[in-house]
This record gives sequence, C-alpha cells and structure tokens, in this order.
Amino acid sequence: METDRREATPMNRDPQAWARLGRALKSAREHRGLSQAELATAADVSARSVQDAEGGKVPKARVPYTLARVAEALGWPAGAVDSVLDGGPIPGGWEDVPALAASDVETILSQAMVRATNNVTAAEIRAATKIAVDELRRRGVVPEAHESDDDSGSANF
Repeated sequence: METDRREATPMNRDPQAWARLGRALKSAREHRGLSQAELATAADVSARSVQDAEGGKVPKARVPYTLARVAEALGWPAGAVDSVLDGGPIPGGWEDVPALAASDVETILSQAMVRATNNVTAAEIRAATKIAVDELRRRGVVPEAHESDDDSGSANF
C-alpha cells in the first residue's frame, strides 16, 4: 500500500504577504457588500477569525483552517490563500485589489512637499518624493525598494 508522502511546506512568515492577503480578503468582502459578521456567519468561523485574517495577522504556528473557509465563502478557488501568500494573483482580478483614495494620495504628497520644501531645490524635491513613496510603501501600496533602487537616482514606482 502506497502512502502519500508530501513534504510539508514551511509556512510563509512574511508580514507583507499576510498584509497583502488581509487587504485582498477585506476588499473581496466589501466588494460583495458583506460585513465582517456576515462573512463570519457565511464561513462558519468567528468574527475574530475574519478580523485577524483581514488584519494581516501572521499566525504563530500554522495557517489557520479558518482562512480556507473565509476564502471559500468569498468565492475564491481552493488554494487561493496559499497562492496569494506566495505573491500570486488575487482572485477576482483588479476589482479586489485595494487602492488608496485619490484624496489620501494627495494628502500624503502634500504633507511630504510641505515638510520638505522652502526655497525648493532638486534635492529637496527628491527628499519629498522619497517621503511620499516611503509612506505609500508603509501602507502596502508600493512594493519595497531593493538596494539597487536606492542608488539609481530615480524613483521606482
């Protein structure tokens, strides 16, 4: 008799991957017009499980079984949670990808320019742009920079 000898894959512990998953789950829920409580009921999980999933909380030991239930209740295909954690596409396409409101982007850029400008020089404009891009990275809108990006002299969006 042959046994299934799949190797256990280590759990993704990357906080940015979990944050991306959380944003995608929240966006999918909101797109469907569900509250967290309604999604929890549909998935047969606790409201806290939905809150943790949307909050991008990295589990301590293993991927919670409740994530598959939440994803299924949102209409995601089997394996979508692992795929999203591994950087794969978010089920549903662009409609489920969160974006900052234009007013938030404007506020971030305006505040950065005010902090960085007074008799503006090119270097100060670059500094202001860096402040804005760093804030967008912090919010998960812009991917993390690589060391080579910092030395290029131009912004990589």
